Amino acid sequence: MPEIIVRKGEPIDRALKRLKGKIDAEGLMDEVRRLRAFETPVQRVRRKAKNNAKRAKLKIRFNFNPVS
Repeated sequence: MPEIIVRKGEPIDRALKRLKGKIDAEGLMDEVRRLRAFETPVQRVRRKAKNNAKRAKLKIRFNFNPVS
């Protein structure tokens, strides 16, 4: 569960923005939306394929070692 400490003199809207950023970074809202309704097997396969493709793309992007 994401947690933030409100700094002294910090506006509430700024603290909420930091909290929302942490929630987005952890993917909590996506998980809540996914669990809100029944997910068909086809939707589950598509979601997992999309996540795997994204993970592979990031792996290629950040672990690229050119041969020289």
